[in-house]
Amino acid sequence: WGLRTDTEHPELHQDTLATQSSCNINACSQQKECQGPITDTVGEKGFSQTGSLQGRQPTSGKRPHKCTECEKSFTSLGNLQCHQRLHTGERPYKCTECGRSFTQCGNLNRHLQLHTGEKPYKCTECGKGFRRSANLQSHQRLHTGERPYKCDECGKDFIVPRDLKRHQRSHTVERPYKCAECGKNFTKSRELNVHQRSHTGERPYKCAECGKSFTRSGHLQVHKRLHTGERPYKCAECGKSFTTSRDLQRHQRSHTGEKPYQCAECGKRFRQSGHLQIHHRSHTGERPYKCTECGKSFTQSRNLQTHQQSHTGERPYECTECGRSFTRSGHLQRHQQSHAGERAYKCVECEKSFTSLRELVIHEQAALRWKGTNSNILTCTVHVST
Repeated sequence: WGLRTDTEHPELHQDTLATQSSCNINACSQQKECQGPITDTVGEKGFSQTGSLQGRQPTSGKRPHKCTECEKSFTSLGNLQCHQRLHTGERPYKCTECGRSFTQCGNLNRHLQLHTGEKPYKCTECGKGFRRSANLQSHQRLHTGERPYKCDECGKDFIVPRDLKRHQRSHTVERPYKCAECGKNFTKSRELNVHQRSHTGERPYKCAECGKSFTRSGHLQVHKRLHTGERPYKCAECGKSFTTSRDLQRHQRSHTGEKPYQCAECGKRFRQSGHLQIHHRSHTGERPYKCTECGKSFTQSRNLQTHQQSHTGERPYECTECGRSFTRSGHLQRHQQSHAGERAYKCVECEKSFTSLRELVIHEQAALRWKGTNSNILTCTVHVST
């Protein structure tokens, strides 16, 4: 490699690189963002119109440039020079706004966006802006439901690799914070505090619109979409929209038939990891959610919450038609069908209609008992009237 001095450097690529958003040459300071002096040297052979060094393409598989400090090897001299700054502490690219320095010009460019507020990468789905294209790509998975990073240990999947890495530590790292109620361990005291609310029933985050409370602030934010009608996550297959990306992902499995979570005990498969965890308790007999009032235990926290209403007398779901109140929203919905005269669940065998799926199932079971133990004699299939 021949070398130019820093006084010759501006003539080398002033026209071809001055407008580029990020210069790949570690020594370049010709961009408007790179205000500091040129402190490095670059190759003599010049640049092509795309701003890359001619003759600088790395040979496949070869890493001829070795660091004398730590013996690490690189495919190009520029990468080696950039790496050596880790040893020397040199940070030649300085922000004129706040004085912070960087080892690479591209890092300075990204930092400058913090001062300008520039977010050039826009999501076409919701309009949210990002400073980096990689962040936009990760964000778009919220809309598509794609979660490509899967844990080999438990099957849980994630949108970005850093979330997977953080999760994988839960299988290996120390979990010093133990719940005295059920014995579950946590890596952070904050996680234990949130978990303990499932036992105590504490729900500190309250919706100003309807008064419903939640254990986590994130759950409250999702709930608010029920009032605003916002459903930002849309299924490309059928057009149905959802309030959360995870709801979209679960829905998409109804199109694919995928049930990725299998019980090691009996082989039964589930679409959601949470359903598998609850199912496991049918084998272990575990009932971790205990009522402090009467001592009764439950397999799910929501069952405990519903049960606690029997002590408090709370019936938060009220029918606007007749004023009758219910402990569960599902009970209210079934009741409201009686006002509308709606009988949406129809038996395809005898065409009798019912206001709830539960009533139809009871009807089918009675029909099967009447016909005898051979279930092939009568098969009542759920049909929802339109």
